[in-house]
Amino acid sequence: MALGVAGVRVGTWTSPERVSGCTVILPPSGTVGAVAVRGASPGTREAAALGRDGKVEVCHAVVLAGSSAYGLDAAHGAMLWLEEQGIGYPVGPGVVPIVGGAIVLDAGVMAPDQRPDAAAGRWACEHAAEEDPPEGGVGVGAGCTVAKVGGLDRGWRSGQGIAVRSAAGVAVGVVLANNAVGEVVDDDGTWIVRARIPDDAPRFPTDGSQRPGGAGGPGGGGGSGPTQNTAIGCIVTNARLTKRDAHRVADLGHGGLARALRPAHTQFDGDALFCLATGEVAASVDLVAHLAAEAVADATRRGPLAAVGVHGMPGLADVKGGAGRSG
Repeated sequence: MALGVAGVRVGTWTSPERVSGCTVILPPSGTVGAVAVRGASPGTREAAALGRDGKVEVCHAVVLAGSSAYGLDAAHGAMLWLEEQGIGYPVGPGVVPIVGGAIVLDAGVMAPDQRPDAAAGRWACEHAAEEDPPEGGVGVGAGCTVAKVGGLDRGWRSGQGIAVRSAAGVAVGVVLANNAVGEVVDDDGTWIVRARIPDDAPRFPTDGSQRPGGAGGPGGGGGSGPTQNTAIGCIVTNARLTKRDAHRVADLGHGGLARALRPAHTQFDGDALFCLATGEVAASVDLVAHLAAEAVADATRRGPLAAVGVHGMPGLADVKGGAGRSG
């Protein structure tokens, strides 16, 4: 089953040149949804409605996309597809689907014909399946890069990662696109992904520069622009949660990013995590949040490990054999 939770379907669309894409998560009917944003440069859809104080409780889909704000159009395609299926809040004779969305900035911004548009979002919905999608440079992970503390040209290709944790009958799964500026570290402190500069070279932010790869850093003056560094994802669980509890799980799930990334949640990151709770199993919010943070950390690491090199950017799957089905 997709992400370890019954009834959840996941679909991906990847641009022809593999520079951008989108990933759609379709939960079963009645799923409670929430979102927590910690990055200072986010790009989201329905974040207020699905936020802690928003009135909306049920979420009908989550769309994670590349191409910055252009990629939010993929969520519109998912919304139209859901409407055709009769899925959404009843409004008179029709329905209004609630589709949460978050984006990363990738090369699709400069390639209009590669952006995940409404047609791409619809395609991902039509091809969604109750099995885990590939990891690495596919879907929303197609254009992701990571470890850009020395500049984009010193980083690695990244992608989307999948992880599942379970305990006491509770399952928590995560799909996450790692496009972070930070380097990736394991729980024991072992470096998994480091910038392609000497280990003792100065790097953002301890080099004193104002931005990744800025004039004070080893990457030269080019650097990475705001929102070009982001981790976005969706936590799904079979737990029975209130809207406020689902928000707490999403918020505490960000602890997984802090475990796996150095640094995390910078002013150049647009980090956002959704939580979808299908309501099958009674569970404490503390258990769900604990499992979520662990799964988020694992998924954050798996995305770059499963990515192969493309367009001149090297991938760790070519070097270390990868962590899963890669692209």
